[in-house]
Amino acid sequence: MSKITSIKAIQVLDSRGLPTIACRVLLDNFLSAEVMVPSGASTGAKEALELRDGEDAYMGKGVLKAVDNINLIISPLLAGQNPLEQEKIDNQLIALDGTEDKSNLGANAILAVSLAICRVAAKDVDISLHSYFKDIFKNITGNTLSQSLPMPMLNILNGGQHADNNIDIQEFMIIPKGASSFKEAMRWSSEIYWNLKTILKDRNLSTSVGDEGGFAPNLQSNEEAIQLIIEAIEKSNLESGKDIFIALDCAASEFYRDGKYQLSGEGRSLDSQSFANYLENLVQNYPILSIEDGMDENDFIGWKILTEKIGTKCQLVGDDLFVTNKKIFQEGIDQGLANAILIKFNQIGSITETIQTINLANLNNYKSIISHRSGETEDTTISDLAVGLGVGQIKTGAPCRSDRVAKYNRLLWIEDECIDLTIG
Repeated sequence: MSKITSIKAIQVLDSRGLPTIACRVLLDNFLSAEVMVPSGASTGAKEALELRDGEDAYMGKGVLKAVDNINLIISPLLAGQNPLEQEKIDNQLIALDGTEDKSNLGANAILAVSLAICRVAAKDVDISLHSYFKDIFKNITGNTLSQSLPMPMLNILNGGQHADNNIDIQEFMIIPKGASSFKEAMRWSSEIYWNLKTILKDRNLSTSVGDEGGFAPNLQSNEEAIQLIIEAIEKSNLESGKDIFIALDCAASEFYRDGKYQLSGEGRSLDSQSFANYLENLVQNYPILSIEDGMDENDFIGWKILTEKIGTKCQLVGDDLFVTNKKIFQEGIDQGLANAILIKFNQIGSITETIQTINLANLNNYKSIISHRSGETEDTTISDLAVGLGVGQIKTGAPCRSDRVAKYNRLLWIEDECIDLTIG
């Protein structure tokens, strides 16, 4: 049985040029594995705490305290332990932190170690990371999953917190649902992306990109963004509503103030009922399959209204609403809010808790979508996670910027190596 020899963390940079944690685990058989953890900009208030230094360096965004927590506290604790005991190790780290939101050690520190343990354990038993995720899911939950390639949800036009423009809705995504393979899905998506760029240029609109690689022009309305994407789909000789569908991430908490949804880009102020009507109208008029964070994270009445209005017509995804937290998610299930959950492992801070949340979704017929964060790295763990847990959906940005494309390229490799896997 292999044992953990040491765990080493350093401060590195994410896709925004801000600090994050890289972590390496070494075993006594000289195998090692490295990971990097992501960071969000549009964050839920109930997310586990990402520990930052709060000092002058990097405008207070340094993570050296979290790095020290790994090197000085966690590494000695886990030295000599079996890397295959994922749940045991994660529970030790959670107990060592001792807080509800992981504010002692930092969720970023705990997650870095949790992910690195997974990677090195997969190497130790000589199987792919996605197969190892499938195995530990069964170990933790007692349930068996079927692996599959996820259908990508590609953010090709940015607004909100992800761009410096006047669009209120944060993400406009395409879903290549008609594709027969992952590689076909990526080809279609790339062609649509480039045709959208051409359309924007022809109209003298900006083709600069936001945090997640989507274009970030100033537009007259959120609806205009959808119309431009449909035009790009048609220009790619594809059919909207058949080959390609649309998904939205409203990130509504970012423009919810004083009980109203402030669509400043359109000069509108809407209450919960009116904003639900606004979204319902978009679903009726356009091929929209999924809406994420359609209401503020604390507007439970609004979520109820929205779910009752379009929950049978559209995937309604809770991100800030559920923050990958099993307890919070259960409360939402009990209230009948949404019908899907976004999975971001840095919202909760460990692989074990992430798996428990996905299992809860499966048991309650909620869909799960594995997601990146706006502050990303070249780490591709979420690609293997999406395949290993067979969730069927992944959102990881535009087919642009290496921090996003790395995830798609990893999935292309998995598809090539596992010819029996189907998409979606």
